[in-house]
Amino acid sequence: MIKLGLLSKGIISFLIGHVLVWYQLNGQFLWKWFRENEWLVAAGGFFISFFFIWGTKYTVDAMEGLLWPARFIGFSIGMLQYALFVGYYFNEGMNLKTWVSLSLCFILIAIQILWKTQGT
Repeated sequence: MIKLGLLSKGIISFLIGHVLVWYQLNGQFLWKWFRENEWLVAAGGFFISFFFIWGTKYTVDAMEGLLWPARFIGFSIGMLQYALFVGYYFNEGMNLKTWVSLSLCFILIAIQILWKTQGT
């Protein structure tokens, strides 16, 4: 049975990690400070990594020790968050290919959470 409390912690950890990585990688296109301080921005990755470690830990625990659901859930959350931020900060529109890809992310998350399996 899925442990919703742990799954929620995992999803929140993945979301925070993806938001921070998005700024880490794309801040250079928004702010001069990010362009001029690559080493400091890269060093921030040490701390950001903990959110992905926690996201994986909580999601694997929530999914009764299965690793693949954590991978798909983390990936899908990152794709959804990326699409929102690129649209907001860079005004990049959503075309049909992007909408289909994002729909597949939702489907991946739903399959991993709702589809019950026996064993591994």
